[in-house]
Amino acid sequence: MVYNSFKAACRARMALLHPSRNWVFRKMHQRPTSPETRHAASLVNRGQMIGRVDVSEPASISFGIAARYAKAVFELAKESKSLAGLEGNLGDLTQALTESSDLRAMIASPVLSRAEQGAAMAAIAKKMSLMPALQNGLALMAQNRRLFVLPQLIAHLNAMIAEDKGEVSAEVVSAKALTKAQSDKLAKTLKERVGKDVKIIATVDESLIGGLVVKMGSKMIDTSIRSKLDSLQNVMKEVG
Repeated sequence: MVYNSFKAACRARMALLHPSRNWVFRKMHQRPTSPETRHAASLVNRGQMIGRVDVSEPASISFGIAARYAKAVFELAKESKSLAGLEGNLGDLTQALTESSDLRAMIASPVLSRAEQGAAMAAIAKKMSLMPALQNGLALMAQNRRLFVLPQLIAHLNAMIAEDKGEVSAEVVSAKALTKAQSDKLAKTLKERVGKDVKIIATVDESLIGGLVVKMGSKMIDTSIRSKLDSLQNVMKEVG
């Protein structure tokens, strides 16, 4: 079953690889210039962690890669009026990345072959009932050895969906996963400040030790213990 799913994904990829027959490929290779994509860039440009997958290294390269895939998936979902379904899929993927160390290891593995990564991703996508546009995008990413940008793809798509809905996206990084009550309370607090609905894009970075880092556009609030320790360390250096 896994092999058959992977073959189907490969057939979808082959369709994508012919620009004259499929406009999706052209969309994936256009420069990301839409407002939604530029907003997504603000969320991932400095590097981030989703589900504890470290993607802070070559952030600018990863951003460019993820942007092309995100643009194609988003536009297909929007044209088919299935953005709500895509948003649900992204939530499921984020949860899977957070809870499964095997999944995090698989997408970042330099050892697994393209076929092995593709087969594994196809099986996961089928089990999670991901929408076709997202399944095909993930299949192409696996074939091109680009699954390592999956966290950034998710961040891009979440930001683009929020922008389309007229919401403000807030990237929130915490030392441990926020509960629903905490996330809802934070969204309400931020809404009071900006006057718009705020979509929380929560990620985990255990190195923060405690507290939060909240980023909305160019504004950032850092209340993490790590930041306070860094500041204290700088003061001690000046004193010494």
